[in-house]
Amino acid sequence: MSRVDRYKHIHDKSKPVEEKNGFNPRKEKKYTEELESSYYQESETSNDSNPYAEQTETTENAKSVSKKEKKPKKPRRKRRFSWPKRIALFLVLLIVLAVGFFFKGKSYAENDTSLPKEAIETFNGVKSANGANNILILGSDTRGEDSGRADTIMVLQLDGPSKKPKLISFMRDTFVDIPGYDENKINAAYALGGADLVRQTLAENFNIQCRYYAKVDFQSFEKIIDSMFPNGVKIDAEKDLNLDGVDIFKGSQKMDGHTLLQYSRFRKDEEGDFGRVRRQQQVMTAVMGQLKNPLALIRTPESLGRLVGYMSTDVPTTFMLKNGPSLLLKGGSGIERLTIPVEGSWSNVDIGYAGSVLQIDLDTNKTAVQSFLDQ
Repeated sequence: MSRVDRYKHIHDKSKPVEEKNGFNPRKEKKYTEELESSYYQESETSNDSNPYAEQTETTENAKSVSKKEKKPKKPRRKRRFSWPKRIALFLVLLIVLAVGFFFKGKSYAENDTSLPKEAIETFNGVKSANGANNILILGSDTRGEDSGRADTIMVLQLDGPSKKPKLISFMRDTFVDIPGYDENKINAAYALGGADLVRQTLAENFNIQCRYYAKVDFQSFEKIIDSMFPNGVKIDAEKDLNLDGVDIFKGSQKMDGHTLLQYSRFRKDEEGDFGRVRRQQQVMTAVMGQLKNPLALIRTPESLGRLVGYMSTDVPTTFMLKNGPSLLLKGGSGIERLTIPVEGSWSNVDIGYAGSVLQIDLDTNKTAVQSFLDQ
C-alpha cells in the first residue's frame, strides 16, 4: 500500500457532515430566497385580482374600531305617571274624600240631640215592574197644625226606562182610597199607617211601586239648607208672602233655611195646595241647580251625610253613593216633573169628615202617571 492511500480513509472522515450528507449551505440559502420571492409574487397577484380585498379589510377594521369607540347606552329613565293616570288618581282621591265627609256629616246628625230622632219604619218596598227604583219622599212638621200628617208627598224615580230622574208631586188634599180605611186625603195615609200605608195607597190608586222611603222633618230641612248654603239660596219669589212671622217679598233674593221652608209651605191664598206644590218644585230646582257651584260641591258630601243622619229612611248608603253624584251633576233642570192631579182632572168638593178635598178623575191621573214613568 502506498503512503497516500494509507491516509485516504482519514481524509474521508474529516470532511464536513453537511458535505457528507449532500447538504450545501449556499444552495439552501438560494432556495429559501427563491421561495420567499415566489410567495410575495403570488400575494401581489392575488391582491391585483381582487381590488376590493383591501377595501373590505379596511371597512372591517373601521367597523371594529367604531364598535370599540361607541359609547355604552345609558339606562332609560323611569317614566313618571302619565296625565291620564294622574287624573284618575285625582278622581279616586276626590271620591275617597267625598265618602269621608259624607260619613262625617252623617255621624254629626245622628249625634245631634237638639232634634228628635225617628226610628226607621217597616217598609215593604218592591222594585217597579219597569225596573226602576222609586223612592217615596215624605216631609212633615211635628210642630205644625197637621202634626202626624205628611205635608209633602213625592215619588222620585231613578234607573227608569228613560235613565233620567223623574219626580211626581202629589197634592196633599187629593181624595183617594186608603187600603183598610175609608176614602180620605192622601196625606192622611201617613197618620193612619206610616210610610208603608202611603206606599200601599199609591200602588192601589196610581199603580206606583216604591222600593225605598225617606222622611224628612222640616226642622232638619232648615239645618241642611244652612249647612249647604251659608249665604242662602238664591230664588225669585213669586209674590209677597207671610208665614210664621216670616215676611217674604216678591223678587230675586237669597233665603236661609227657615225662610226657604216657609216659602215652600205657604198655601193660604187662592191657589191653595196648587201654589204650594209649584213653589216646592221651584225650591228644589233652585237648590239642585246651585249645588253645581264649586263651593257648594265642596260642602255637599257632608251636607248630604247630615241629611241622611237627620231623616228616617231605609235607602242603603251604597245606593245613595252610587246615584247621588249623577243626581247632583244633572241639577234641578235635569229632573222631569209631574204634578198630580193633572190639569183639568179635578174639582173642589166638601166631604164632611175630610173637609175640603180635591175630587179627581182617577183613570186620567193613573194614565198620566204611567205614561210619565214609562217613557
